[in-house]
Amino acid sequence: MQDAGAIYLQQVDSVLAPLVKRFGTPTIQAHGNYYQELVESIISQQLSVKAGASITKRFVDLFSGTFPTPEQIIETDIETMRSAGLSRPKARYIQDLAHHVQDGAIKFNHLDNLTNDQVITELTAVKGIGVWTVHMFLIFCMGRKDVLAYGDLGVRNGIRKLYGLDAIPDKATVEAISTAHQWHPYESYACWYVWKSLDNEPSTAT
Repeated sequence: MQDAGAIYLQQVDSVLAPLVKRFGTPTIQAHGNYYQELVESIISQQLSVKAGASITKRFVDLFSGTFPTPEQIIETDIETMRSAGLSRPKARYIQDLAHHVQDGAIKFNHLDNLTNDQVITELTAVKGIGVWTVHMFLIFCMGRKDVLAYGDLGVRNGIRKLYGLDAIPDKATVEAISTAHQWHPYESYACWYVWKSLDNEPSTAT
């Protein structure tokens, strides 16, 4: 059974309507493991899903198969983390995130009370976490239904194909498409249908 967001988009956007009918309700569900999600997001940046999963497993194996606490990450030297397949920058980004968590600069227990823009501002203060990463975090970890992933290449390519554009759209064009087709307040759902139209996972970026 479709939920309200799927029904809404089917009614307001004739381009997405066939995709809603074909794919049903988006598989977007919140989960509370915010810290682990961000670490894994950093590990997987610019990698295939398979490669990211492989390095994540080797990374966790460094800590006897249990996902490490921020304190454990801070205490682990860069070269040890690199032995799992991490690049030096990614190892430093993970440590920077751990420091932000440990010193209270990031408080996961209050993220649910923040707006999307506030979450973006807080999390992008961590080295190696960009707007794309936070968009994916908002959608697939926090379960936010109204996030426009304008920086995702899959979304941009899908919009170009679905809406007959001559070129891959920039941020302003993606926002204009969303406005014209009334995606708000279900922009995350709209992005999910655009991804499904290409049979793609979200593109990897930062």
